[in-house]
Amino acid sequence: MKDVFARLGADFFSTILFLAIYLATDNVLLATGVAIAGAIAQVIYARIKGKPLGYMTYASLALVIVLGSATLLTHDPRFVLAKPAIGHFAIGAIMLKRGWLLRYLPAIVTETIPEYVTVAGYAWAALMFVLGAGTIGIAMTGDMKLWTFYVTVVLVGAKIAAFAIQYVAFRLLVGSRIRAARA
Repeated sequence: MKDVFARLGADFFSTILFLAIYLATDNVLLATGVAIAGAIAQVIYARIKGKPLGYMTYASLALVIVLGSATLLTHDPRFVLAKPAIGHFAIGAIMLKRGWLLRYLPAIVTETIPEYVTVAGYAWAALMFVLGAGTIGIAMTGDMKLWTFYVTVVLVGAKIAAFAIQYVAFRLLVGSRIRAARA
């Protein structure tokens, strides 16, 4: 579990850095510049340490540099605020692959209710697209406080709620199937 949080922290390092600097200074341009520098430093550090960098790391770096630069050049924070939406759309597209969720679940679930797991995988993809669209909608307002609330509370809360619903539904469905098989 610790490894999962470390990877998530690494994947969202520039966003976390952006939020921390923005909340401390209330300066979007400073926060954007620090986020760009942090993303570049993160890649340099990984290369020095000989850690392999995946496609998503380079894609994230490119997005931070391009959208951050657009924000700095135009003094318009909406570019950098839209970055999380691109990630959600990309993840949603990956989640459209049939059966992607099967590898993340225990055998009892995948063997007992595989058709529901497939439906849940598509539901996760839909959630990612909705959250991405919401991120763009909030970013277009340019309201930093609303955006900060959305990315820290709504995005995280929606995923936690979806996971909880999925967990309970799968427990009920597996239990029901097992009881029906015994009868």
